[in-house]
Amino acid sequence: MSNENQKFCQSCGMPMDGAAYGTESDGSKSADYCNYCYDGGKFCVDVTMQQMIDFCAKPMADATGITTDDAKAQMAVFFPQLKRWH
Repeated sequence: MSNENQKFCQSCGMPMDGAAYGTESDGSKSADYCNYCYDGGKFCVDVTMQQMIDFCAKPMADATGITTDDAKAQMAVFFPQLKRWH
């Protein structure tokens, strides 16, 4: 999850390869956030880091074949490094 060459959404940790980027308030593409997390210069939902981890755990587990608990454990280490959470 921490490949230095890979770009991740700085809110949900989703890999940004081929992903739709969110937008800034001026309509330009956000450099840091995906369209699920960020639109029009604002976060789409007001959540805590733990709430985001809980929400993202199942999709990550489904996409990677790991358990939901393992996904949560990996995100608990990774998310504090993301711009939104520090």
